[in-house]
Amino acid sequence: MPRRPSPTHFLCLQLASPQLTRNLAEFRADVTGDNGFGVPADAVRPPGTLHLTLGVMSLKPDDIRPTLEVLGRLRPREILAGLRAADNAPASTAGSEPGARTAGGLSISLRGIHSMTGASRTSVLYAAPADAEGLLYSFCRELQKPFRETGLMEGEDRPLLLHATVVNTVYVRGRGGGRRRERLMLDAGDLMARYDDYVWAEDMPVSRVALCRMGAKKVDGDERYEVEGEIEM
Repeated sequence: MPRRPSPTHFLCLQLASPQLTRNLAEFRADVTGDNGFGVPADAVRPPGTLHLTLGVMSLKPDDIRPTLEVLGRLRPREILAGLRAADNAPASTAGSEPGARTAGGLSISLRGIHSMTGASRTSVLYAAPADAEGLLYSFCRELQKPFRETGLMEGEDRPLLLHATVVNTVYVRGRGGGRRRERLMLDAGDLMARYDDYVWAEDMPVSRVALCRMGAKKVDGDERYEVEGEIEM
């Protein structure tokens, strides 16, 4: 069976707010300090990298333009309106609850901290997103569809796990030697207990759907993924 090409791009919802930046900084100071939880500073992700991945792609140079054309045809607010109508929540009234929508768009909250594996031996910790209307998962699935139908987005054998990575030890420098680096594993049980109900961001508008290149780069003291193309919500 031929080996699957390495992913080059990913489709995502970009996440950004002053509250998220502030709370991430407080988290970093706490878990990496002398009285913290032994998390290396390099492992805590910079605010400019936070996003919800909708799917990954292995794109050749000639694939970029058609992928951006598919992105440009997305109509996020029409998708949301359709989901609200199907859920018996017309767009004209769906915003009556705090955080339900922003002028027809979508607002989400990030809370708590979770592990990709068992808490006692993990390398990735993430915050879980949620919205007041319960539309986020279906919305993201609808955004995926045209990319899957055109064969641009790789299929997955498991359900979509929406998550905002806040700790990833793959970014810790100086681990191991030779061609393969040893991945640092954390015992995060106490950390997860402390941040179980932590509010990273509340009622944060989702403003952009973006196609980004793999591999964050340093930009003005932060890190960001290079945006190949994006559309506003």
